[in-house]
Amino acid sequence: MATQKEMTVVKGLDLERYMGRWYEIASVPSRFQPRDGQDTRATYTLRSDGTVNVLNETWSGGRRGFIEGTAYKADPSSDEAKLKVKFYVPPFLPIFPVVGDYWVLYIDDDYQYALIGQPSRNYLWILCRKTHLDEEVYNMLLEKAKEVGYDVQKLHKTPQTDPPPEADTAPRDTKGIWWIKSLFGR
Repeated sequence: MATQKEMTVVKGLDLERYMGRWYEIASVPSRFQPRDGQDTRATYTLRSDGTVNVLNETWSGGRRGFIEGTAYKADPSSDEAKLKVKFYVPPFLPIFPVVGDYWVLYIDDDYQYALIGQPSRNYLWILCRKTHLDEEVYNMLLEKAKEVGYDVQKLHKTPQTDPPPEADTAPRDTKGIWWIKSLFGR
């Protein structure tokens, strides 16, 4: 078996440059994501207290599902890009906090694409500022993920339309059906 490198993260991440919209190119889906999700994206907004507002959106069955949360540095004194994200579930009646790791494993110099993971290696995301990523760059990110021990066979490419849908024109999943379905692996 090949030796895996220790998982390292980006140091000195410029949070202001990282803010904005990121499209999910591929992921090892979490159980909270619908299997038929498409046009999945995250929008990050820096708050005055240094935390980040997180808006995750996906379209499933023609409806927009979303969840909002907060991200913050796991260790405020460190320059490592190790964040925690907190969401309250279910999204239609937010009661229970769910906290996860969000580690920026790689980002290009222009902040156009990124590889996001977490220490258990159960989840992985390839994000891009555009809805599509060049195959050469995608393969380079796959290699980086493999080097730190990810099974990239578990990655699922996320269908993206161009131009992407706008949130205000899509019917909303106001009942949280996508979230309930995700509990049953659908």
